[in-house]
Amino acid sequence: MAPSMMVTPEFVGGGRVRFVERAVPEPGEGQLLLRLRANALCGSERGQFQQGSTVTPGHEAAGEVAAAGPGAETPVGANGVVFLMDFCGVCRACRLGFTNQCHHKRGDFGFSRDGGYGPYALVRESAFFTTGDVAGAEATLLLDVMGTGGHAVGRACLARPDIESLLISGAGPIGLGALAMAKLLLGHSVPVAIADYDPIRLKLAEELGGLPVALADESLDAGLARAGVSPDAAIDTTGKQAARQSAMAALARRGVLVCVGHGEGLTLDVSSDLIAPERAVLGSEYFRFDELPGNLLLFHEHRDYLRRIITHRFPAARIEEAFETFFAGGTGKVVIEQ
Repeated sequence: MAPSMMVTPEFVGGGRVRFVERAVPEPGEGQLLLRLRANALCGSERGQFQQGSTVTPGHEAAGEVAAAGPGAETPVGANGVVFLMDFCGVCRACRLGFTNQCHHKRGDFGFSRDGGYGPYALVRESAFFTTGDVAGAEATLLLDVMGTGGHAVGRACLARPDIESLLISGAGPIGLGALAMAKLLLGHSVPVAIADYDPIRLKLAEELGGLPVALADESLDAGLARAGVSPDAAIDTTGKQAARQSAMAALARRGVLVCVGHGEGLTLDVSSDLIAPERAVLGSEYFRFDELPGNLLLFHEHRDYLRRIITHRFPAARIEEAFETFFAGGTGKVVIEQ
């Protein structure tokens, strides 16, 4: 039984987090009250950490059902993860399975709704995916790591189904997730070059089977030549225009650039960059809810491999330290556990 009050973090801006007492909400029609057990940090939360937030952040959440509202059928005690988007389920996009492109999205967990860094949160049952015995920090890997990374690989395959080599720009958690999912979905024999400035992240990428390109020491072109990679596809997780431009220029004919990281732009010469070499540029936003069951199966098959991506774990009381560690670089996925 859930308590009536909870102590939850409040992001006040300036890299400061204070803890305040609030009432534990009660689930309404079709809602679940979750007892949160883990939430992974994400670079998209930098603004909330630095500028403050009116809601409790955290959108890579795993927890267990503490109570179910009227009409909700998920049993109390069930483990699961929260899909970021509160999708409507009835619009054209949702009916076709594209829940990440819902036309009538009701909110985003951790951005416009209270999210996963508090001890309890409400979620609509339709956005909760049960994970069986996969729980806590490990369950969070199903979200931005496997979900967003795997979706980006799938988007690349739409335009280039015969991918024999891949470039990933950025070895942060999303880049590491894309690397791992490329190995699992395309095959471990497919060479995946991954470019970054951070030596610690590049070392982790190498341990996951990637071919590191240390941009602090060599150009992207030189690193790709050394690795023997002429990429059929490139996935940009940095959101930086310079990285996108370099990736675009490195693509082989019929290559595809998939942009995952939000941020800066991309300048194209349509004739020489797209038409003549028949290249494509695609966006990739989060992932579809219906990708979760397949990723859960993959997780069971490759558990030891995937959990290497989690490098740091902190209790909720040290959430400021967790963010400072994460934003300093040199980490894989950082997770708050409670």
